[in-house]
Amino acid sequence: MSFAAGFKGWLGEAALSVAKKIALNGDIYREVNNVTIATANGTTQIDHIIVSRYGIFVIETKNMEGWIFGAEAQPKWTQSFRKSKFQFQNPLHQNFRHIKALEEFLGLPPSMFHSIVCFVGETCKLKTELPDNVICGGPFGYIKAKIEVLLPDAQIVEIVEAIKTGMRPKNFLGLSTRETKQEHLASLKDRHSSTTTCPKCGGELILRTIKKGEKSGQQFYGCGKFPACRYMRSIVEK
Repeated sequence: MSFAAGFKGWLGEAALSVAKKIALNGDIYREVNNVTIATANGTTQIDHIIVSRYGIFVIETKNMEGWIFGAEAQPKWTQSFRKSKFQFQNPLHQNFRHIKALEEFLGLPPSMFHSIVCFVGETCKLKTELPDNVICGGPFGYIKAKIEVLLPDAQIVEIVEAIKTGMRPKNFLGLSTRETKQEHLASLKDRHSSTTTCPKCGGELILRTIKKGEKSGQQFYGCGKFPACRYMRSIVEK
């Protein structure tokens, strides 16, 4: 990632953090930003975590412009401009991994977590129908709509302190240190080249063979947790 792209992403996340302080009661919603934690197979980096009595909101932020096309199950989404298109990883899948890592890290069940994907680019528009937890602009209306109490107030403090104590180091600006970045990049490289571990959920990858259709006989890696996780990776013959 270039410095300019990284700085742009940081600005978008910083703006979201400032907006949170205005939109949400800080006595009820506790925030931890730019969290890198260890997992069973490397590290994962989470943009925003908001802990409240109404659950733990895990927010994946995308500071992107243009039109966004995608579907909940597609591994790649498309960012479209008038003369160009770019693909990027399905952020719902990214956030699925983040939540799985937090479940393991905190020892909490899936029912305690809310996944949110937030596009914060000024000209960004979602052009396909997506779940209501994929949002253009601030996610605070979605957060406030969750009113079922899931956590006692005392546990909220414990969770926030556990995250702050266990996360990888940050600098005085709240950004990851060089060492944390290098560790996370190495983790990403290992995870996405692994033939044994699913990069989406950490499950076991299994070598499978297509049995029907024009691709019959071709092999691919599929997650052993299917149908809960539908990650697949084709095998490129050398």
